[in-house]
Amino acid sequence: MHSIWPEFTGFLARNWQELVGSLTGALCVWLLVKQNIWNWPIGITNNIFYIIIFYKSGLFADAGLQFVYIAIAIYGWWNWLHGGLQHGELEVKTSSASGVLGYLVMAGAATAILYWVLRRFTPSTVPFADGLTVALFLTAQFMMSKKIVQNWWFWIVGDVLVIGLYIYKQLYLTSALYAFFLAMCIAGLLEWRKASRSRAHDNPSSAVQGA
Repeated sequence: MHSIWPEFTGFLARNWQELVGSLTGALCVWLLVKQNIWNWPIGITNNIFYIIIFYKSGLFADAGLQFVYIAIAIYGWWNWLHGGLQHGELEVKTSSASGVLGYLVMAGAATAILYWVLRRFTPSTVPFADGLTVALFLTAQFMMSKKIVQNWWFWIVGDVLVIGLYIYKQLYLTSALYAFFLAMCIAGLLEWRKASRSRAHDNPSSAVQGA
């Protein structure tokens, strides 16, 4: 026991940034599932820590993505408060099939661009995997800022892919965090579907949105 404890405390001391990033990330996702507005400032804190973590690990697209997340978080924070009817609180909604297709095209185009940038301008060892997960998460974050139910599917697919990527990069705390995220995203999908159906029952004309 005495020999294990110093190793454990030493591990935490060396990886405190990843630990704090993991805790703020977990709290952010839990607040998102509950549609709590405080997810946005907590999420921005998480982004700041992961700028440092990903840069040190050579995941340059993921590091750069955090700046975009911060910008979208500021927009999402405002939009959740004032993007609804008569500038009131935004309600959760389901996108149409054509709307989801548009987001898939967006993610595909972003993947191609990021892959090219990473191959040409960075020493990334996983340009396609890095670019694909970044594109999925970026699209999901934008959909989240609009309270679109299907955003959770983009997070779920991205989480499954990125867990393997982070294990490969020896970011074990982060991979464990994303396993937790995966479970929370499934819970979020169910919770938001329920909220959307309840809203549709109360107001049938708002059941499905085009985007």
